[in-house]
Amino acid sequence: MTMVSREARQIVGFDAALDKSPERIQAMIDGAPWAAAYFSDGWSGYKDVVYPGKHTQNFHNKKDTFTVEGVNADLRCYIPILARRSRCFARKIETLFAVVAVFVDAYNKFGQAKSRWRASHDKGEVPFGLVDFF
Repeated sequence: MTMVSREARQIVGFDAALDKSPERIQAMIDGAPWAAAYFSDGWSGYKDVVYPGKHTQNFHNKKDTFTVEGVNADLRCYIPILARRSRCFARKIETLFAVVAVFVDAYNKFGQAKSRWRASHDKGEVPFGLVDFF
């Protein structure tokens, strides 16, 4: 499970577990920075969670959850454990959690560097790339 800030496109919370219980989601929300608005898909488990800001569930479209869906696609793309269970799998949930934690740290640092670069460059310039990050 991931929790993403849309403004900075940062992963502000995540958990790796075999279940998706409301208690687990509540702990993730309680540990993340406060936000005025929270958006989720139509899964019924989100109704049992207390949000510090306004919560909107989108049952019919992804207009408010497209950022987290994109980040989840990045996770599946870059972490083989999440892409193909038949070929790559973690023998322990702790292993998966550690791999995702390393990815989240690098992903957020890359996103921060990209935001700083965009703030100091014109839109017509060559886009931010991995070389600019290093």
